[in-house]
Formats: sequence, structure tokens, C-alpha cells
Amino acid sequence: MTQSPVTEPMTQAPPRRLLAGKKRVLASAFAGTTIEWYDFYLYGTAAALIFNVQFFPSDSELGSRLASFATLAVGFFARPLGGIIAGHLGDRVGRKALLVVSLLSMGIASTLIGLVPNFATIGWWAAGALVVLRIVQGLSAGAEWGGSALLSVEHAPARKRGLFGSFTQIGSAAGMLLATSAFFLVQNLLSTEQFESFGWRIPFLASALLVALGLWIRLGVSDAPEFQELKDSGQVAKAPLREVLTAHPRVLLVTIGLRLAQNSVFYLITVYMLSYLTENRGDSTSGVTAVMIASGIGLVTGPAWGWVSDRLGRKPVTIGGIIGVAVFGWLFFAYLEAGPLSLLPLIVILGMNLAHDAIYGPQAAWFAEQFPIEVRYSGVNMGYQLGTVIGGGIMPMVAALLYAAVAAKDPARELSRTPA
Repeated sequence: MTQSPVTEPMTQAPPRRLLAGKKRVLASAFAGTTIEWYDFYLYGTAAALIFNVQFFPSDSELGSRLASFATLAVGFFARPLGGIIAGHLGDRVGRKALLVVSLLSMGIASTLIGLVPNFATIGWWAAGALVVLRIVQGLSAGAEWGGSALLSVEHAPARKRGLFGSFTQIGSAAGMLLATSAFFLVQNLLSTEQFESFGWRIPFLASALLVALGLWIRLGVSDAPEFQELKDSGQVAKAPLREVLTAHPRVLLVTIGLRLAQNSVFYLITVYMLSYLTENRGDSTSGVTAVMIASGIGLVTGPAWGWVSDRLGRKPVTIGGIIGVAVFGWLFFAYLEAGPLSLLPLIVILGMNLAHDAIYGPQAAWFAEQFPIEVRYSGVNMGYQLGTVIGGGIMPMVAALLYAAVAAKDPARELSRTPA
């Protein structure tokens, strides 16, 4: 594959000021994506644990669960649209402006989710409000990743793009760690009745404080000199998305495929597993604890895999991760069936920190290196978000439907289950 390398930023700033600026960029990438994904993953955790009861009560437990997962998917389907809009504006106006808007819109939507009355209070209006706010979350998430990834990679020295880009990636692990930790705390500090009544809302309401912190960091960052030079020259693309589709279709398909493989295993672990264990093994906390542990370890393994890709290359590291994901899938489903939950953190670490992170750690740098700067935001966003829709938005529902089909053919499977 022919790469369009990210050029080395040129600057006349003193070394100390340059170093401080790069640290601020890395802090912005990490803090901004952490807060964005905290909000986005909160919804996934709540969809698996509580939204089916609070917003979609019905006579069918499977129907309620599928409805809850469907609203989760709505956010993923909105992400490509958010990515298209942000990519077009980001390639023409700049990365920073779009990142500030995305952070604000995500925070407002998440805070409002924590305030929406449930089905028992306002009926189906509750579900409708939830869907609208989830769409806003999706649009915001569609804008976030590409801009943050490009801001960090375009500011990076040529031999450290994998490492710099990984700070955007570990924002995902940190966001998941915060989201699962928030639910872990409210589940363990409150009774079941209190959690179902109001406790699940607390993590969503806390988003307002996190957004204020993220904005303070992000507003102090500027676009990379490379993009500023392009903008000052007046050579920005007039229709960057059309140029991506016509001039770079193969690269776009590669980014979609890489994202699909990585994101599928991520949401099988972080969403479907929580639902499966709650419904079939009577345990609603072991899965959250395991994901929380793996997310904490991901703060180290993400940059580690990015650093390894700077030394060995993006391709061999990523291919190794894809092979790991394929092997892990077989192990994962067999383990969920009857494996001891005391060892669940180890299984999740194998899937998340070894297989998944080997793909995810180098991803920001590799995607950015595939597209020329004048269409980079549009190309990276489109590939990333389309892969996300298939891998993350649909996979939990597909897994739930497949399990229901298997259980219907083999009733003994249900009878043989024992609580954890």
C-alpha cells in the first residue's frame, strides 16, 4: 500500500516551548477522548445493565434487551454522519474547532440522559428522548476520534507517531475505566433498589464536571503547523469526501476492515458479555470488574503497542493482533458458557490488552499515514466510523440473537446453567 506520510512539522519555537506545546497536545488528546468515550461507554454499560428495565419494559425479556441494544446501535449509525460533517469542516476549517464542539455536545447529551424520566413516568416519550440524545452522542463521537488522532499525529516527530497517536487511543481505555468504575461504585455503594431508582443516573450527571475540565485543556491547543500552512496557502480541498471516495477508495476499505475487526471484539467484551452474564449466569458485577481491570491495563498496553509499531512497523503488529482476535473469539464464547468467573479478568485481559490493543494502539498513526493532509480528516473519519457501525453497533444485537436461536434449538442448554 502506498502511504501518504505525515510530514514533519516545522517550527521555529524554542525547544522548551515546543516541548510544552507537545505535552499540551498529548494531554488534550488523552483528556478529550477520555471524556468523550466515558460518556459514550456509559450508555453501552447502562444499555446492558439497566435501560431495558427503565425505558423498555415488556413481557419479553429478550424484546426489552434487544430494544435497549437497538438504541445503543442508533448512536453508532449516527457516527458516520458526524464523521462526514466533521471531516468536511475539519479539512477546511481546522481540527481544534471541531474537537471543542464535539466535546460540548457529548457532555450536554450525556448530562441530559441522566435527567430523562423513565418509562413509568412519561411512557414512550422517555424512549424517544433517549434515542434523540443517543443520536447526539453518535454525531459527537463521529467528530471526536479523527480530529484528536490527527492533532496528536500531526504534532508528532516522524519516528514517534505511533506513540503520540496512542494517547488518543488510550483515551478510549481511560473512558471505559471511568465508565465501568462509576457503575461499579454506584452498584456497590447503593442497594439494588437505589441503583435502579436513581443510582444509574449519577455517572451521567458527573459528565458535566468532566467536560469543563476537558474544555480547559483543549482550548489551549492549536492546529499543527502542517495544517496551518495548508490553510494559509488556500489549498484546502473543496470537497474532501468526494476526493476520498474517488481517489483513495482502496485505502478507505482497508481502514474500514481494520476498524471492524478491532471494534467487534471490543463490544463483544464490553457490552454483550455484561448482558450475557447478567441474564444467563446471574452475575451483574464480575463482567464490569473484569472490564475495569483490563481498561486500567490498557493505559499501558495502548502506548506500548504504539511504541512497538514505531519500531517494527504498523502492519506486522496489526496483523498479529487480528490473528489474536480470531483465536480469542473461540476461547471467549466457550469460557462464557461455563468457565469460572474468578478467572474472567485474565480472559478479558487476553482479549483486550493483547489482541485488541495490538490493533488499536497503532491505529491512529496508521490511518493518518494513509491519506494526504488535504483530505486526511475526511478519510480517517469515514473509514473509522463505517467500521465502527458494523463492528460495534450491530455486533451485540447479532450475538444476542444468535444465542437466542441456539437456546431455542437446545432447551437443555438453559436448564443446565448454574448461577456463578
